[in-house]
Amino acid sequence: MSTVRAFTVGKSESGWTRTVTQLSNDQLGDGDVLIRVEYSGINFKDGLVGSETGRVARIDPIIPGIDLAGVVVESNDPAIAVGSSVLAHGYDIGVARHGGYAQFARIPSAWIVPMPAGLDSRTAMMVGTAGYTAALSVDALESAGLVAGAGPVLVTGATGGVGSMAVGMLAARGHEVVASTGKVDQADWLRSLGASEVIDRAETSAESTRPLERERWAGSVDCVGGSTLAYVLRTLRYGASVAASGLTGGTDLGTTVHPFILRGVNLLGIDSVQTPLAPRIAMWQRIATDLRPAWLDTEVAQVIGLDQLPVELDRILVGGMRGRVLVDPQL
Repeated sequence: MSTVRAFTVGKSESGWTRTVTQLSNDQLGDGDVLIRVEYSGINFKDGLVGSETGRVARIDPIIPGIDLAGVVVESNDPAIAVGSSVLAHGYDIGVARHGGYAQFARIPSAWIVPMPAGLDSRTAMMVGTAGYTAALSVDALESAGLVAGAGPVLVTGATGGVGSMAVGMLAARGHEVVASTGKVDQADWLRSLGASEVIDRAETSAESTRPLERERWAGSVDCVGGSTLAYVLRTLRYGASVAASGLTGGTDLGTTVHPFILRGVNLLGIDSVQTPLAPRIAMWQRIATDLRPAWLDTEVAQVIGLDQLPVELDRILVGGMRGRVLVDPQL
């Protein structure tokens, strides 16, 4: 391997550039495992890294792609064998070190998850960072007391990556799922993922001067933040929880102490970036088994090459992407 085809973004003499280029092996950065990337995903953070105004990337230029899956071709760690299938996501990948939008990626062994039985590179990246975040959310809700049959569980931003995965995972666990979306034309698709009801985003994002409203939800996965998260807190049932992971609806949270001290609700923050490796591996085992969405083996994902990335990175920032789009750097 003398050169690596990669998609890079950064500043140049002509301004902000996003281009497919050839890099040397040494330009991939440090790390004790070299992976031939079979698939990467497109996440909201990837869109920010690929945007001049995103202010997320911490090196310039950078190969974006915060998650990847593929086959090990070189390893200095005896625990990770050459030829084994692996995946990696989070930590500094695609933000402070080069990521998955290249034919090869060099990653520290301490960040690498062995591919669970029942998944391959394609299905793992159909789950990707978004699905891992959804799995953490479902696990947090159930650890806080949510059980199947307790009542409706609201998923906000349901047509997005995290939201659509949460719908499928909650349904797989036997929960009654209500999906909230601004894309009412996607209602049939959300029902096919496992939603029993689809409601308009306007219902879950309306501002209110009331500190509490009618108790509705036995739990919630909130992928939006802002006024939507405030709505969820006002409408959770007594003792219920919301797992919050998103900020597309805003970073400010207009709420009061009333939901917490009068209804005993729980606001559970979900971070998928810095999860230690052991619980990360355990969660991927659950994704391959009891949290596995029913549609994972039948859904046909859109697969693009590196040259198509600018369009898709822009699309995800304006909410124009439904579900997951996979990147095959070998195309």
